[in-house]
Formats: sequence, C-alpha cells, structure tokens
Amino acid sequence: MIKVHHLSQSRSLRILWLLEELGLPYQVQRYERDAVTRLAPPELLQFHPLGKSPVVEIDGQRLAESGAIVEYLCALHGPQMVPAQGTAAYLEHLEMMHFAEGSAMIPLLLQIYVGTLGDAGAPLQPRIQSEVTNHLQFMEDSLRPSGHFVLDQLSAVDIMLSFPAMSVLRMGREEEFPRLTAFAHAMMARPAYQRAVAAGGGN
Repeated sequence: MIKVHHLSQSRSLRILWLLEELGLPYQVQRYERDAVTRLAPPELLQFHPLGKSPVVEIDGQRLAESGAIVEYLCALHGPQMVPAQGTAAYLEHLEMMHFAEGSAMIPLLLQIYVGTLGDAGAPLQPRIQSEVTNHLQFMEDSLRPSGHFVLDQLSAVDIMLSFPAMSVLRMGREEEFPRLTAFAHAMMARPAYQRAVAAGGGN
C-alpha cells in the first residue's frame, strides 16, 4: 500500500491523480494549510525536513519531490506514460518534467509571494508578469495537436504540467491561452482526476 502525505490546495494532488490513473491502491493523509500564513502545518516535518508535500511512503521508504515520485511510479507501473529511451520524445519528456517544477513554477510562485507585499512589491510586478506570460506561452506552443504534451495520450508530463497549466484558469487568462485552457479542462474532466480530488478531500 502506498501512503500519500497530501497538503490541501497543493501540487500533491497530482500524485493522487497519477495513482488513480495507474489504478494503484493508496491511502491519503491530508494536512491543512495554516488559515493565516497559508503554510504547511508543522506535522509534515516528521516526514520531511522541509515540512513539505507530497511525500509518499512505499514499502517502508519515503520519497519526496513530485517529479521524482511521478518518475518512480511510472517506471514501475506506467511505462506507457513515458516515451521510449533513445527517442527525441524521451528528451522532450526529460526537459518538460524538469521544466514543470523548475522554470514554469518560479514566476508563478513569485507572483504569489510578491503579491502579498502589496505596494512594496509593485516594482517587481512588470518583470514577474512578463515571465509568467512567457512561460505560459511556451506551454501553449508546446501542446501537440492531440491536446497533450510529448505524447498523443496522457503522459507523465501532462500530469506534471497540469498545475501550471491550470493557473491560466485561476488567473482568468483563458482567452489569451485557449489551448492551455482546453488542456486544463480536459485533464479536470478525466474520471481519475475527479476521483483524486474526492480522495484528497476536495483539492
């Protein structure tokens, strides 16, 4: 049995979704964010020194970092979700897996954190917004005609890029990025995604 330490309103939902897509049994330990600071609760520190989520427990071992968890689970249980090694698609897979938690998330996180500063953060906003737009446009242009990234069916990269893609909906920028919008809606409509939301307690 796989146990997922899942933080509410976080990217750890992707792990629940992947497990549902793969049809693997799992248990969820849900944690709530602090109502004021929006930070993870200190209870998560007992599972990871940074006190962050997701963390999974598998066969007595713990693994953190979304990309690492997705790669591990796909290697064991979902090889169809990763292109064959030695192909151009596999190189794109590697690039986009790291892009999802690296380049793509930096401007989005800066937008959130600097936004809490109000007027004090205003001088940084033009650059942040420019970078958010640049990265969303890169994702928009990277989608295949099938509506997926990398492969023409659901892949590990689709799972990983779902969170930054769905930021288009949260920001109300659907008209600017119609293909990302369609991708986000298609992913949220998947039965496995909806089961993951329910299993995670709503988000």
